[in-house]
Amino acid sequence: MPSTRDRLVLNAALLFRQKGYHGVGVAEILARAKAPKGSLYHHFPNGKADLALAAADWASAQMQRVAADAFETAKSFDAGATTFCFKLAKLFDLSDHWDGCPVSSTLFEGPQNQAFREKAASVFSGWIDQIAEYGRAAGLPRDIARDRAEALFIGLEGAWVLARALKTSGPIKRLPRLLGFAPGSGDG
Repeated sequence: MPSTRDRLVLNAALLFRQKGYHGVGVAEILARAKAPKGSLYHHFPNGKADLALAAADWASAQMQRVAADAFETAKSFDAGATTFCFKLAKLFDLSDHWDGCPVSSTLFEGPQNQAFREKAASVFSGWIDQIAEYGRAAGLPRDIARDRAEALFIGLEGAWVLARALKTSGPIKRLPRLLGFAPGSGDG
């Protein structure tokens, strides 16, 4: 069984993704994690805000695993980007078409503080850097790899929002084609 801290982080991340930072109370997180109230402040002295930062780290690690799974065996950057989009579309479908980006749902709907802004910048830069490295490994020049990684990230954020509004993963599946990565890929 996961530790109390791990249960708190996992359940907070899932709840923040579903309801946003302000849509989730501490009592709901504690109940879902089956954790006593004192454990929250033992592991996260600043309470919900510290827990949100840890939840963003956990969600980021999950996203990086999905990216690694998509890109590490791909024959090209385009193939990896397409696989990555389709994996995220599947996750979107499994979320019942409503969950938000696991990091922006937590950090952008949270308190307006420097720690949240810095964490968001760090997480998103890390995702772009990781994908750019896959581009470099696929033979793209450094600046092109970075531009394509950034375009993919920007496109995914917008595609996810549109997919939520339309309640279909189609925009996420179409993204590789729209970005010129995969001619004729999925029309969802």
